[in-house]
Amino acid sequence: MPFRDIAGHQRTLALLGGAASRGTLPPSLIFAGPEGIGKYTAAIALAQALNCERGRGIFGGDLPDAGQDACGACAACRRIARGVHADVLVLAPGESGSIKVDQVREAIDRSAYRPFEGRRRVVIVDGADALMPEAQNALLKTLEEPPPASVFVLVTACPDVLLPTVLSRCRRVRFGPLSPGDVAGVLMRGHGYTPADAHAAAAASDGSIGRALEGGTEDFADARDAAARMLQGVAASVDVRRRLDSARALAAGRASSDRAELTRRLLALSSLLRDVGVLLSRADHRGLANADLKPLLDSLLRSFDGARALRAFSAVDRALEALDRNASPKIVADWLAFQL
Repeated sequence: MPFRDIAGHQRTLALLGGAASRGTLPPSLIFAGPEGIGKYTAAIALAQALNCERGRGIFGGDLPDAGQDACGACAACRRIARGVHADVLVLAPGESGSIKVDQVREAIDRSAYRPFEGRRRVVIVDGADALMPEAQNALLKTLEEPPPASVFVLVTACPDVLLPTVLSRCRRVRFGPLSPGDVAGVLMRGHGYTPADAHAAAAASDGSIGRALEGGTEDFADARDAAARMLQGVAASVDVRRRLDSARALAAGRASSDRAELTRRLLALSSLLRDVGVLLSRADHRGLANADLKPLLDSLLRSFDGARALRAFSAVDRALEALDRNASPKIVADWLAFQL
């Protein structure tokens, strides 16, 4: 997948493409950031950009670091995408959950030779935090003085687990969480989600496509629906009975006995309140986690000012803490109904 087809990270990817086109790419890199945001995909895209047979693509043309991108269609790009290119080697944890020294030594031996069919040999260590200490030590000299025409990319969500001596020899490239819109777009384009399900999963994903895919689509959508109904129920009413009805609706079904389900609904409630705060502050609407529910969010603005939105957001946090301390889901929901 070329840089241009990756969701988000435009400035970071343009920086990599610019360095590749100018020949200033550091030979030892760490791609660091949360799980499931596209770091490994970016490493594959870098390998394609370095070895594309056409190399005519330009990524990030409106950014100062715009540079080289792969075509994504030539034989080299296709083989790299399938994992069968002779000059692109991927190391990953085995059945033991670790990357052992023998795997690393084999990669070092292969990297010592000139590229067989491409311009650059690329070694990608996916899940680099799984490298055993002796495997990391075996890498040290190679990371400090990589063979000519070789690039090492260590991909990890936990860079601080790596030895300080490894960290000091690599240039760290930071990848941040994706925007909810980017996550929703990937879910719709690549995984067949409906717009409503995609936005619901994206709102609960914390910027991670992997996390969005881990949860059940219906669970995310149901949680958000329940949270939205509660907010509507308490928004413009101080009636005690209506607030208790809203609490029962929030804790209805599985949530009445399933702590995880109520937690999911509270997180959805927190996401909606955050979006209310975004609208109140007149920030860029592209930052909304629940952009598809903007009409609902706009209607809540009639009842929530900045102070109330902040108090409600804090109350949801306290409710989540109470659940963690084993409080009754019903009591938590009833209490929350009178805090919003």
